[in-house]
Amino acid sequence: MSQQTSRDRLVSLRRDLHRHPEPAWREFYTTSRIVDELESIGVDELYVGPEVLAQEERMSVPDDDELETWYEQAREAGAREDVLERLDGGNTGAIAVLDRGEGPTVALRVDIDGLLREESTDEDHVPAAEGFRSEHAGAMHACGHDSHITMGIGVLEAIKDSDFEGTFKVLFQPGEEMVAGGKPMAKSGHLDDVDYLLAVHIGLDHPTGEVVAGVDGFLAVDHFLAEFTGQPAHAGGQPNAGENAIQAMATAIQNLYAIPRHEDGPTRINAGQVGGGTATNIIPEQAFIDGEVRGETTELKDYMKERAERVLENAATMHGCSVELSAEGEAPSAESDEGLVEIVHDVSLNTSGVENPIRRDTLGGSEDATYLMQEVQGNGGLAAYVGVGTDHPGGHHTATFDVDEDSLQIGVDLLSTSITEIAQQRP
Repeated sequence: MSQQTSRDRLVSLRRDLHRHPEPAWREFYTTSRIVDELESIGVDELYVGPEVLAQEERMSVPDDDELETWYEQAREAGAREDVLERLDGGNTGAIAVLDRGEGPTVALRVDIDGLLREESTDEDHVPAAEGFRSEHAGAMHACGHDSHITMGIGVLEAIKDSDFEGTFKVLFQPGEEMVAGGKPMAKSGHLDDVDYLLAVHIGLDHPTGEVVAGVDGFLAVDHFLAEFTGQPAHAGGQPNAGENAIQAMATAIQNLYAIPRHEDGPTRINAGQVGGGTATNIIPEQAFIDGEVRGETTELKDYMKERAERVLENAATMHGCSVELSAEGEAPSAESDEGLVEIVHDVSLNTSGVENPIRRDTLGGSEDATYLMQEVQGNGGLAAYVGVGTDHPGGHHTATFDVDEDSLQIGVDLLSTSITEIAQQRP
C-alpha cells in the first residue's frame, strides 16, 4: 500500500466516524464500524461489547429510551445487525488481539465516544465545507476520538505487517468523556497479561509536527449528581408550608466554591449543570447539581469529594430538604513511566512529519486512561500516555474543533514503530 493510499484510507475512515459521533454507552455505529475494520484486517481474537467490560463498574449508563434512540439511529446509518445485538444495553467497545508468538504483551488504548454538543455550520469549518459534518443533532467529535479510532486501526494494520514479536492488543474504549468507561475496561481481565500500555491523544494544544512522548499531570476527577428533594407549596398562599429545593441547591453551590484549597497541590470544583422547579408560583420540590471535583492527586481529589459531600448534605438539611448523591464518573491520577517515554521519544526523532519531539508535558485535565495505566502498573508493567500534535482551529470541546488529517499518519507511524521497539527492548 502506497503512502498516499494509506493516507486516503485513514482520512476516509476518520471522516465516516466524524459523521456519526455517539456519546458514552451509545457508540453503536462506531463499534460496528470498528468491527468491520478489524475483520477486514484479520485479527486472531476479537472481543465485543460486554466481553470487554466489567459490568459492575459501568457508570452514567443512559436509560432504556435513550439507548433505544441511539440504537435505532445506528441501525438506520448502516450498523450491522449482528454487531448491534451484541451491544444490547449500551455495552459498547471492542478489543482486538494479534498473536505473534513469544514475546511481551503490548497494548494500545484509544477512546471512541463523541460529545453532546452541536457542531459548527460555519463555511470555514472544514467538516461543514467538505461534507463530513456530524449527522447527529446535538453531538459531535469535538475532542478527536474519531482520529484516535483511526490511528488505532492504522497501528493494528501496521503491526500485522511488521516484524513485531509477542501479543498486541488494541483497546477501543467507550465512555471517556464521562470518565465512565476506563474503569470497566481496566477491570475486565483483558489487561491482566499486559506488560506495556500506550494511550494516545491528538492535539492537546500541540500543533502538527509536535509529539509528546510522555504526558503527565492528569487531575484525578469525580463527577457527581446531587438531587435535592423538598416540599412543594403555593408560593403566594402558603409560602411557609414549603421546603425550597432550589434554595438548598443555591446554598450548596455557593459553599462548594468556598471549599478551602489544599497545601499539597491544585484542586478544582465546578457546578457544571444546575436546574429545578416547575412554575413561578410553586415552592420547588426538586433541584439538582451536576458537578465535579478534581485534584492533582487521587488523595487531593478525595479531599475535595469528602468536603463537597458534606456541603451538599448540610445545605439540604439547612433548608429542610433531603439530597441523594450518585457517582457519574471518576478517574485517578497517573504518571507516564520513563522506560516507555524514552523509547517513544527516540522513535519520534526519526518519524516522518515530526518536527518538534518533546519528551514530557503536563495535561492539566483528566482522562480515564489513567485507570488502565494504573492497572498495568499495578501488575508490574509500564504505561505511558502519548500526545500527537495537530493543528486544530477550535479548542477541544468547542463547536469548531477539527484536526489536521496529516497528523493521522504521523500518529500511526510513531505508535506502530514505538510498539515494535518496546517489544524488542522490553524496558
